[in-house]
Amino acid sequence: MARKSKKKRAPASGDVATNRRARQKFELIEKMEAGIVLQGTEVKALREGNAQMVDSYASIEDGEVWLRNLHIPPYAPATSNNHEPERPRKLLLHRGEIERLIGKSQQKGLTLIPSRIYFKGPKAKVELALAKGKEGRDRRREIADRDVQRDVEREFKGRYRS
Repeated sequence: MARKSKKKRAPASGDVATNRRARQKFELIEKMEAGIVLQGTEVKALREGNAQMVDSYASIEDGEVWLRNLHIPPYAPATSNNHEPERPRKLLLHRGEIERLIGKSQQKGLTLIPSRIYFKGPKAKVELALAKGKEGRDRRREIADRDVQRDVEREFKGRYRS
């Protein structure tokens, strides 16, 4: 009997990659959608579900938004004309959105991070989040609140069963 091959699955339906660490380390204040400028082999690698968003961030330089440290591995069938895996990629936003981001990201402690990459029709999109870093005590408080909520739900479930 042949073994089933394990396919790499996308994190969620329609998503190519999600940045789960972003929700753990940051408080996401505001989200927006941006297009991303990619080369042909990058699109093919993304369609296979290959991307790593750990430690990626967006920066604003000369009135343009750039995505840094996003790792898209080389596309295996394209041997000679492959892309550089961690090159900076330009994000497509309207001028008004960029100016609003410049104003908000200059506030103390706010940064732009990508929360997920997905396809909308034939185009690759990035969901950018304006985020504020959580402190260690904030994370511990969030975990404690989740535990309390779970205990309360368990108690209610037990009472209504009998």
